[in-house]
Amino acid sequence: MDLKEIASTFARERIEARQETVLGWGRSTSSEALVVRPTSEDLVRRVFEVASQHALPIGFRGAGCSYGDASQNEGAVLLDLSGFARILSFDEQSGLLIAEPGVTLEQIWRSSVPLGWWPPVVSGTMYPTLGGLLSMNVHGKNNWQVGTIGEHVRAFELMTITGEVLRCDRDQNADVFHAAIGGFGMLGCFTKVELQLKKVHSGCLEVEAIATGNLREMVAFFESRKDDFDYLVGWVDCFPRGDALGRGLIHAARYLHEGEDAAANSTMRVSAQDLPSHILGLLPKNKVWHLMRPMLNDFGMRAINAAKYWSGKRGQTRNRPYRQAHAAFAFLLDYVPDWKKAYGPGGLIQYQTFVPKDVAADVHTQLLQRCHKRRIVPYLGVYKRHREDPFVLTHAVDGFSFAMDFRVTSAGRAELWGFCQDLDRIVTEAGGRLYFAKDATMLPESAERIWGAERLDRFFALKRRLDPDARLQTNLARRVFPDRLAGRGSA
Repeated sequence: MDLKEIASTFARERIEARQETVLGWGRSTSSEALVVRPTSEDLVRRVFEVASQHALPIGFRGAGCSYGDASQNEGAVLLDLSGFARILSFDEQSGLLIAEPGVTLEQIWRSSVPLGWWPPVVSGTMYPTLGGLLSMNVHGKNNWQVGTIGEHVRAFELMTITGEVLRCDRDQNADVFHAAIGGFGMLGCFTKVELQLKKVHSGCLEVEAIATGNLREMVAFFESRKDDFDYLVGWVDCFPRGDALGRGLIHAARYLHEGEDAAANSTMRVSAQDLPSHILGLLPKNKVWHLMRPMLNDFGMRAINAAKYWSGKRGQTRNRPYRQAHAAFAFLLDYVPDWKKAYGPGGLIQYQTFVPKDVAADVHTQLLQRCHKRRIVPYLGVYKRHREDPFVLTHAVDGFSFAMDFRVTSAGRAELWGFCQDLDRIVTEAGGRLYFAKDATMLPESAERIWGAERLDRFFALKRRLDPDARLQTNLARRVFPDRLAGRGSA
């Protein structure tokens, strides 16, 4: 069926659906799909019934915060769950939140922070949905301390393509629990999630800024000081070469203990967490991306990165630890609305690699050297520390991740995709992994090397059990696992 025929099918079933162009968060990938926006479990079940009756591929989308094609479904059905978004309950004594899959991080923290609770793991933007966070098993700047979001999920309910709802936790349907979290939407639809929040005693963190002269210094600081902080994140200037390769700034933060913040009643107000709407109180932030656009080239970004580094290095000698609101520290990607538009019509991709600790400095240094050799230098680099977790298709390792933002142009697109695929070989040979939420370029052979036959056999055996006709698909799934979706993978 083409999209018009699919739309007619849903119209006959009196299910509202619209043909739309759907973008990835990095704006470098797009597709045409028939989008349905259910607001209840019953409507999800009806959509599943129609998809099954007419052999239609169906995928999921939350807030569309995956950089690549993870929440796209070209020529097929896309369930946008952003309207299925009620917080069902919150226990202010225990911090247990029960919510529908379309609830966003923003909804969660706005409800919980006045009561002294904060989401245990957050991404760099506050807009992902709870279902999306679980599907990608999102990590934060505290990953080596507390793990991924999945480690804080008590239980969830998952609707399979047959309409059956399974309750899953670490004891009941444990195989589904550990595969659906991080399973990029291939096993079913989350309909209810129980998430344990983190108790906090202040609306602020205590933050330190530390300049490092190169990537190896950054790795050494992370390793030597990781027990002293609750959060660690490194900004990397990817332009310098030689001894300054990978120089950057680390922001290290810790929670304030009970009684440390004399103004806790004020700092835990929602208004104290809101990001400012203007720069210097004058320029509306929604206009800033227009000013950024002329600088989004190699010359401009080299200058901006250098200015940021030297400013941070000078500030380090003057400034003691300072206090910063949780939201201001966590959600850096939300400071400038629509900042991705500054990259131009091609958008950007973020290439994020996760490499074991013993070889991370060598491997990530090699990746940067390759970037310089090919003259494809990332405009932004972000470094984090990680730990392993128990989920089947996890991206996490006991090591480090390096995320690099590349501008995409029509002339350089094919070269950039091929370059990232070349880098995959270096990463996978070192025992590293990639991340579905960020990926736009991974090839099937890379995925097979990353997760191995045993894990992939286990995951797709479970998929055949819950979704025997492989109705649940996305662009990412077809790109990365075409043979396994078609039943041609390992036994």
